[in-house]
Amino acid sequence: MRKISVVNYLTLDGVMQSPAGKDEDPSGGFEDGGWVQPYLDEVWGRVAGEGMGETDALLFGRRTYQKMEAHWPNQPEDDPIASMMNRSTKYVVSKTLDEVTWQNSVLIKGDAAAEITAIKEGPGKGITVLGSGELLKTLIAESLIDEYKLVLYPLVLGNGKRMFKDGGPKTKLELVDSMPTSTGGMILTYRPAKQE
Repeated sequence: MRKISVVNYLTLDGVMQSPAGKDEDPSGGFEDGGWVQPYLDEVWGRVAGEGMGETDALLFGRRTYQKMEAHWPNQPEDDPIASMMNRSTKYVVSKTLDEVTWQNSVLIKGDAAAEITAIKEGPGKGITVLGSGELLKTLIAESLIDEYKLVLYPLVLGNGKRMFKDGGPKTKLELVDSMPTSTGGMILTYRPAKQE
């Protein structure tokens, strides 16, 4: 069975909103977009490169997909991240989109949990979820996530969308790997704890 891994940047207070750019997701009046840029380093670059070799599919919610689709197809093909993003199968969960046009994209409009479960049971390597805060609520509620790779940075923003929402299911996780970055962050890998 294929593994679903969530890869996200987080502040110490759990904010995941708009890490890459000022205008990435200003919803709710969020003005701190681009907060991750000063913290990116060669340690995370190496870990991200290793992770790219373990996946051949990406899973997105609509907003994240639209941001990614506007950026990655326009990057040079010799960029290893652009190459991976463009060639990977991209599953897009949306109730409002009628089509997806980025190469190798597949639209999921029906029962997201059932369709994602079927994809997990099919052939292929790992499936990586980037961003996609609304979709994460469904994946967490349905126990579809096999691994969390969270890059935690030494920053408190005090507001913004958080990865784990109030009212979500209680979930015990076990730490399977940790690695410091050169900029004061921690790359933490968790898996759901085995039920006793």
